[in-house]
Amino acid sequence: MEKENELFGVKEIARRANVSTATVDRVLHNRTGVSEKTKARINAIIKEMDYQPNILASRLASRKIINLAALLPDVSEETDFWSAPLNGIRRAESEMKQYGVQVQVFLFDLNDKDSFATQIGHVLEGGFHGILVSPSFIEETRKFAAECSRRKIPYVFIDSDIPGLHSLSYIGPHLRKSGYVGAKLLTYRLEPEKKVLIINISKEIDNFNYLEIEDGFRAYFNDNNQPNEIVRIDIRETDYQSVARHLTYVFHLNKDIGAAFVTNSRVHTVASFLKNSHRTHVSLIGYDFVKENVDYLEDNVIDFLICHRPDDQGYRGMMALYQTLVVNAPVTKQNYMPIDIVTKENYEFYQN
Repeated sequence: MEKENELFGVKEIARRANVSTATVDRVLHNRTGVSEKTKARINAIIKEMDYQPNILASRLASRKIINLAALLPDVSEETDFWSAPLNGIRRAESEMKQYGVQVQVFLFDLNDKDSFATQIGHVLEGGFHGILVSPSFIEETRKFAAECSRRKIPYVFIDSDIPGLHSLSYIGPHLRKSGYVGAKLLTYRLEPEKKVLIINISKEIDNFNYLEIEDGFRAYFNDNNQPNEIVRIDIRETDYQSVARHLTYVFHLNKDIGAAFVTNSRVHTVASFLKNSHRTHVSLIGYDFVKENVDYLEDNVIDFLICHRPDDQGYRGMMALYQTLVVNAPVTKQNYMPIDIVTKENYEFYQN
């Protein structure tokens, strides 16, 4: 009966459009050989009828396997942030596998550009139909994107974006507004004569992610005529000893720092330094709901954490590929995540 209903729907669309069922089938499965005018007429009828093809039956009948790849940073001693997107990917995989969709995960070292490039090579050699990627290294991602476009492989960015590339979708925070929110939070008890310290801790300081966040942060101070001087420090060595050495130097030169803003999940490293150097009077805000950050939030060293639901980013990223490759449905180009504010008082109830 289900098959008959499916066939009836296609026949009715064909009858109304005055075309063959084969032409309708080509439109439903986004195949070539149909004029734009005819395609528009058929799609209008599909919309009018609210026709929903039986995807499961169609997928099972075709017996075609859709192979997707996910390219993410590995969990490290410095942060376990990337376990959350991976959980979201696995959640999506469990829902998609009944439709013949398989997912393979490739992990790279966030501190090693070569490992990212190596994994890109493995992904491109794998013959995948769609790819989800965290674009952690700009130039390598540009080359990857160009090759995907050449091969007509759809790819989705999560967590951070690179403008000018033809990704299927970006799923993550509105970076500039996220930085803007961070600045607003930071000024809630900031004295006018105190300096503000922006801290970038990453081997890839020039990443679009950090630049946009910082731009939004500074915009809040400009828009609201905040009198505070902003000092910036870039730390490319991400281990604690290196971070502590750089921060000791900058605090020595700027004894009147009243607040610090860290542009990624390594805020716990700064929190550790502030606690060890007895500077917990300095307001501190950073990113991401990871265990080390939550510990310092609970200990009143970190004031606020800004979070962008990385689990959902991983899930939505895979589902965007599914929508395109299986359902043949449109996907939102910019899919911005909520900008959540987590405090000592509400962290127990927060779902990442």
